[in-house]
Amino acid sequence: MISKKDSIISEYTQDEASKLFSDSKIKEYRGHREKVHTVAWNCDGRRLASGSVDKTARIWTPHRGTDVRYSVELRGHTDSVDQLEWDPTHADRLATASCDRTVRLWDQRTGKCTTTVQTQGENINICWSPDGNHIAVGDKNDTVSIIDTRTFEIVDQQVNNVEVNEISWNTSGDLFYLTTGQGTIKIFDYPSFKLLHTLRAHTANCYCIEIDPRGRYLAAGSADATVSLWDLESYTCLRSFTELRWPVRTISFSYDGQFLASASEDSYVDISHVRLGQSVKHIDCSAAMNTVAWHPFEYHLAFAGDEKASDGSYAGNFKIWSASASLSS
Repeated sequence: MISKKDSIISEYTQDEASKLFSDSKIKEYRGHREKVHTVAWNCDGRRLASGSVDKTARIWTPHRGTDVRYSVELRGHTDSVDQLEWDPTHADRLATASCDRTVRLWDQRTGKCTTTVQTQGENINICWSPDGNHIAVGDKNDTVSIIDTRTFEIVDQQVNNVEVNEISWNTSGDLFYLTTGQGTIKIFDYPSFKLLHTLRAHTANCYCIEIDPRGRYLAAGSADATVSLWDLESYTCLRSFTELRWPVRTISFSYDGQFLASASEDSYVDISHVRLGQSVKHIDCSAAMNTVAWHPFEYHLAFAGDEKASDGSYAGNFKIWSASASLSS
């Protein structure tokens, strides 16, 4: 078994991974009045945030239990919270992006909004630079705005002439990536935003992007129902994952980069072995999934989508699948 403290990570074989993930359980958390669009773990893995169409976000302490009383509701947005992300350098600071044309920063210790940044467009994606000094937010007009988290001012704006679907920095913060409606991945120098490479990754819209936490790979999910894996040194495509049958909405690397979770409108979330390219686990679900997120140190995967309650309304839930016996770690 891999320890989260190990500096050198030994790799699971296909059989070992399948055996590890066969002993698993799922816990469900309900606290929203509409479907959940986004979930994310904070950097110490003790808390998870969820954002919903119901215009709220919530901060949960999953190891304490599934009851909503172990969560704090974040109110203030006047439209859907489409994506959120924690400060990678500060376990208590969260940023939310909303269609209400604002980005809000929150302190999870108080549950209060500390800063509201007005933007020009309806925001649909967000990411935080590795040093915590900048936030990038993308809107429905395909403009990416850079917010300085020390002054809370927009210090740069990049207007794109292509559909922009998701954005990310690399692990060192000197490169910036975005996926496009043309099936490409654009790679820019940061902060100059000089275009360095355009990867022709997919035959249809490229929806989501994720960087391996160990800085080796880039993965992208597409409307062509595949996930492509790219070497970050040579920018060559190493392999494609074809386990899903519908457009890939969301992907996430495990903390050690060994496994990649992906989801779509299929009736399962797939977990595949990154190096071997083989599926090792299907997690059953009853609706299209909007978001998946691996825990930063353990094999716990949060996921959420369009699941319905018994009365036909949206369940407003997310689930955490765990390869271990409990969420107490």
